[in-house]
Amino acid sequence: MPTYFSFTESIVEEAALGWLESLGYAVLLGPDIAVGEPAAERSDPNYRDVALEGRLQQALARLNPDLPAEALEDAYRKLSRTDAPLLLERNRAVPAKQ
Repeated sequence: MPTYFSFTESIVEEAALGWLESLGYAVLLGPDIAVGEPAAERSDPNYRDVALEGRLQQALARLNPDLPAEALEDAYRKLSRTDAPLLLERNRAVPAKQ
């Protein structure tokens, strides 16, 4: 008789976090970077922010050191806001904004 393994979201999450950490990424817990905490990086108290604003802006500046501030701000706006109502359309819109 086959044995079935209970596959849960937490198993996938822990595996993904372990993989990212092995690649050198810093893994932080959501509550530790929540609004109101000393190390707060989130701006939405309901955890709906897809990207951490400060980190995205820092990454854009690091990856594009020769771009003027206006261009970096424009890139940030394009990456962080879309007009598409559905998630699938929003995901497709990001690469199209290049």
